[in-house]
Amino acid sequence: MRPAKAEVSQAGTSQVRHEWRQELTLADLPELERLLGDRPPRQQSTADKILTLWIAKDQLLAAMQLLKTQSGPFNFLFDLYGVDERLRQDRQLLPAQDFTLVYHLLSLERNQDLRLKVALEESELHMPSLCAIWPSANWYEREAWDLYGIVFDNHPNLRRILLPPTFKGHPLRKEFPCRATENAPFALDEQRQSDEQAALKFDPRDWGMTAEKADHDYLYLNLGPNHPSVHGVFRIALQLDGEHIVQAVPDIGFHHRGAEKIAERQTWHGFIPYTDRIDYLGGVMNNFPYVLAIEQLAGIRVSARVECIRVMLAECFRILSHMLFFGTFAQDVGQLSPIFYLFIDREKLFAIIEAITGARMHPSWFRIGGLAQDLPNGWHTQMQEFVDYFPKRLDEYQVMVMNNSILKRRTKGIGQYSTAQALEWNISGAGLRATGLSWDLRKQRPYSGYDNYQFEVPTAEGGDAYDRCQVRVEEMRQSIKIIQQCITHMPAGDYKADHPLTTPPDTRRSKQDIETLIQHFLNVSWGPVLPKGESCFAVEATKGINAYTLISDGSNSSYRTRIRTPSFPHLQMIPVLAKGLMVADLIAILASIDFVMADVDR
Repeated sequence: MRPAKAEVSQAGTSQVRHEWRQELTLADLPELERLLGDRPPRQQSTADKILTLWIAKDQLLAAMQLLKTQSGPFNFLFDLYGVDERLRQDRQLLPAQDFTLVYHLLSLERNQDLRLKVALEESELHMPSLCAIWPSANWYEREAWDLYGIVFDNHPNLRRILLPPTFKGHPLRKEFPCRATENAPFALDEQRQSDEQAALKFDPRDWGMTAEKADHDYLYLNLGPNHPSVHGVFRIALQLDGEHIVQAVPDIGFHHRGAEKIAERQTWHGFIPYTDRIDYLGGVMNNFPYVLAIEQLAGIRVSARVECIRVMLAECFRILSHMLFFGTFAQDVGQLSPIFYLFIDREKLFAIIEAITGARMHPSWFRIGGLAQDLPNGWHTQMQEFVDYFPKRLDEYQVMVMNNSILKRRTKGIGQYSTAQALEWNISGAGLRATGLSWDLRKQRPYSGYDNYQFEVPTAEGGDAYDRCQVRVEEMRQSIKIIQQCITHMPAGDYKADHPLTTPPDTRRSKQDIETLIQHFLNVSWGPVLPKGESCFAVEATKGINAYTLISDGSNSSYRTRIRTPSFPHLQMIPVLAKGLMVADLIAILASIDFVMADVDR
């Protein structure tokens, strides 16, 4: 690693973050330009510099088909979500009508993003479905219908996904209240109770299950929603022929808390603790994309010290998350001892996290423009002790778990998919790298100074349950290397940027300067007011790519916060992975995905 020097300018550290990006223009997509013909798209300027095009509804399908198959294809449907534009203060600046559908595409070959938007009137909330082009569009379109009421024509199963079937309304619409106290008191009369009970009845046809053989019956089995092997409140409806799976249909939403709705009524700073509860095993890794998206929107530049500390803490939580995955993976396939050893090791690292941040799992320690506080005295001694200790333990776990012949027989060749299939289903992180594709945002799009660190991106070739675990084991070794470089080359500097939107400001200034004190009072009581604009930032999180897209209309809270989590699309692939296998194989597949239901449901 290049030693980070204290005298490196703040401008220099911020510039490094975007060196990978070559801005995409419509001229770089001549085939798309010709397709749109005499109705050229309107371009929108955004803080993230992603090419953003507004196109007509009837142009969408042809444009998507072209973008997926053209040279340097945009073959990764990164995200799909809606926006209710009706109360937006800067609405007149956009071609938006009442609602907007946003399609965020990614080209791994180009290492570039493209954002297409379609404006919709409230009276015509119909869009063609993309399921025939991207199978991963299925859940995203169901989510947009569930939360906004946008109908997707020709969708194979357009039903609620995050909310119960009896739910009334579409909660991300602006007229839907943010607080329960804004509604009438809850009442459960006999009729409503009867309706709710009727909705619980299981009809295989509602789940898309059909009898493939007329000469015998199938067994239908609920796995979950409360079962240790589903790692949270998660249900899978199984259609079985003996012990072999004919169909497996995931049922999510039991953990949905309306995080994106909550963001509309919290200040920019006040929403940081809520991000910790998305992937609740990721700790500050959840703060990372959120604060980076805000800093990108507001033009805030942080010091090299802040970048280094953020990287160090993020890699600590990568190890913590992977340790729990490793232990539960072994437990799910029959090894009980490893998880107890790994919990002991997690406690050692949690003790260091608590010494630095004051909390363990949910420290909410990253701030807009910096950190909550500087590193305490003696932090490097504790961190160095763990860095020296843990690699030897990993070697022992490699022998105990990964070299175990029973575990290999249970997981090799199970839940296998190729790189092409992974891209079809929106798979990122270790699940994608296990297929042999070395795609890691820390390398492809280095942020927070990651290009200053020497580390490898582990990959595998089989793309099965075993490989997904092995990749994560190797990622822990690489995280240790990164943390060691942070200890050795921790730069000097401020832990908070000198910017009026940084919240809270450096206490040394607020106690001496009345203008800083006033700004501090306003930022804490009302929240900082960010400039108008749109900003998306993605990081390589513990379970894959995690991104926050923030839309500001110039107020003290977000007009729209979109949380793109990796676990949401990962679970969508379960029916493909499980078909034809046995129930015991499904348990190994679930263990290898490494999902958290709060990350799925938000």
